[in-house]
Amino acid sequence: MSPVKRVVESLSEHECWALVAAANLGRIAVTTDDGVDIFPVNYLVSDRAVLFRSAPGSKLVNLIKRPTVAFEVDDTHSRRTLWSVVVKGTAQRLGFDSDIEESGVLGLQSLNPTEKWNYIRIIPQSITGRRFVGPRRTSR
Repeated sequence: MSPVKRVVESLSEHECWALVAAANLGRIAVTTDDGVDIFPVNYLVSDRAVLFRSAPGSKLVNLIKRPTVAFEVDDTHSRRTLWSVVVKGTAQRLGFDSDIEESGVLGLQSLNPTEKWNYIRIIPQSITGRRFVGPRRTSR
């Protein structure tokens, strides 16, 4: 069986933000003393920034120590269309109640039941995305 050939399309900034805003589970890549680590996070988009909650731990420590991050979201539209968007930017811990309340992050539901009282905003420096479209199936 030959591999499926896919067409790769670059997404506009507007398309990237629309896809990221419609999803709710992404991955944050942070720099650690040993290299890079990746964590799944529930998130939301507000004013073209990505916001999420974090419990105390290595992810939070590394974000504060080295705030340059990459955030990735991907999904499928159908069996033949996949997409991926990467936001690169700076993670910033929200420290004022007014910023936290205005961001909407307090209403964010997490799949992980641990308490998360640290609120992080990724201030984007770039957003890029690609769509991968496979061939249409033919009936036999």
